[in-house]
Amino acid sequence: MPGDALARATALVTELVEGQAEEWDRTGLLPPELLGKLGPVLCAQVATEHGGLGLSSRDNGELTAHTGSLCGSVRSVMTTQGMAAWAIQRLGDAAQRARLLPRLTGGELAAVAFSEPQAGSDLSAMTTRIRDEGDTVVLDGHKVWVTGGHYAGLIVVFGRYGDGGAAVVVPADAPGVRVRRIPDPLGCRAAGHADVELDAVRLPADSLLGGAGQSLSLLVTSALTYGRLSVAWGCAGMLRGCLAATTDHARSRSQFGKPLADHQLVSGHLGRLLIAEQVSARVCEHASEHWDSGSPDVVMTTVLAKQVSAVNAAAGASAAVQVLASAGAHAGSLVARAYRDAKLMEIIEGTNEVCLVMLAGHALGGARR
Repeated sequence: MPGDALARATALVTELVEGQAEEWDRTGLLPPELLGKLGPVLCAQVATEHGGLGLSSRDNGELTAHTGSLCGSVRSVMTTQGMAAWAIQRLGDAAQRARLLPRLTGGELAAVAFSEPQAGSDLSAMTTRIRDEGDTVVLDGHKVWVTGGHYAGLIVVFGRYGDGGAAVVVPADAPGVRVRRIPDPLGCRAAGHADVELDAVRLPADSLLGGAGQSLSLLVTSALTYGRLSVAWGCAGMLRGCLAATTDHARSRSQFGKPLADHQLVSGHLGRLLIAEQVSARVCEHASEHWDSGSPDVVMTTVLAKQVSAVNAAAGASAAVQVLASAGAHAGSLVARAYRDAKLMEIIEGTNEVCLVMLAGHALGGARR
């Protein structure tokens, strides 16, 4: 039963992740054995026939939020693994799905490469080239900030293919592939962010996923929609973690002869944190319901969820640090990690500004109708 699968996955994440995030954040690395044990959990929407848990978007969202409440780096790897699996599931043919998805659910890590030095928010400026040569496909390009790239055995690379776009599943150890870990990122420090160079990388033709030659923006949007919703749920989880830490501190810490929670300005922070967590959860649920029902509005509702949740997480984490004060200012603090991690959430998978422009376009389109 799906509910049983969600409960088991949640329990496994709790067992393996709870209490470990401080050390992983300090070292900047996740244990390889951890990621292997979490195999099917990291891409839980993959069908059971391919070794996944077959969760709905709503159930996978709750799992993602729980993971995000414990460790932003593990949640980031979960997002990129799920995005890679979704790209293969959405674009791959039956043979590719049967060959590749069990590797991901079995614990092999995958990453997705979109951004380039001159193509971040503007992915239409992407210059990575994919071309056919006989019975092979050849890639040239430079990708940056590939989440999970340091751990990945496979990298789903998006690039230009003729007049359109394409996605290719690239083994990280293929000749011509160079992966360089980004040291000391601002947030999600153990998520394995990396730059990837592709120098005349030659692969079998069946490494090219289906949909090749279609609009690059359409291909990218398909994968980004999954990623944005995963980030949104992760932000909701981050807010839950901040709320729990802040309320615990406000109850136990006394100043001027009474608990912090009894000071009105502090209680105001707590109230706003609760609002942020609840609103973020509701917009995430709304977007997941659209995903699960196949609604044509899923792209818009996902952008909305990502925008609302990322902004709320950044503001909520800041408020949590303010309430905990010196207790929340040291590097190992949950709220300090959330403060750094949340800032990245306002940038990745579409910056706040890009999301606002997309939502404005939707509003204007509705007004014209």
